[in-house]
Parts: sequence; structure tokens; C-alpha cells
Amino acid sequence: MESISVRKQTSFRLSQELLAQLQTEAKRHNRSLNNLVESILLAFVSSQGNKTTLAAMREAETSKNLETLDLDNFRSFVESL
Repeated sequence: MESISVRKQTSFRLSQELLAQLQTEAKRHNRSLNNLVESILLAFVSSQGNKTTLAAMREAETSKNLETLDLDNFRSFVESL
């Protein structure tokens, strides 16, 4: 059973130029303006990552003990498939 998503109506002030661009993109993709904007905002929020993911990314960036990929072994593995 699907859960019902409750939507709350809200308003934003956008420049006329931005609104025109969004309307053009919505029409080009055969979507409503609301659907396009909601999808863009959802993608932005989802791409931020949670605390665990961000901590793992910071650890990977600063770690001196990262494994390296042996390309010869990897190529052999791919060829064996």
C-alpha cells in the first residue's frame, strides 16, 4: 500500500526571467511547473548527504591508508567475465 503524500501550498517570489525559464523547461519535458520545481528541489536536498555519508567522505579524503586498485588484476578480472 502506498503512503499518501500530503502537500502544502506555498508561494515564492521568483524573477520573471527565472519563472519563464522554468515554464519553458516544464513544457519541454511535458511536466507541470509544480512538478518540475518540486523535482529540482528534491534532487538538491537529496544530494546533500547525511551525516554518516559526509563523515565517510571526509575520512576518505584525509586517509593516508586508502587501498589502490591494481589495474592489471582488474583487467584480468573483467576479461574473465
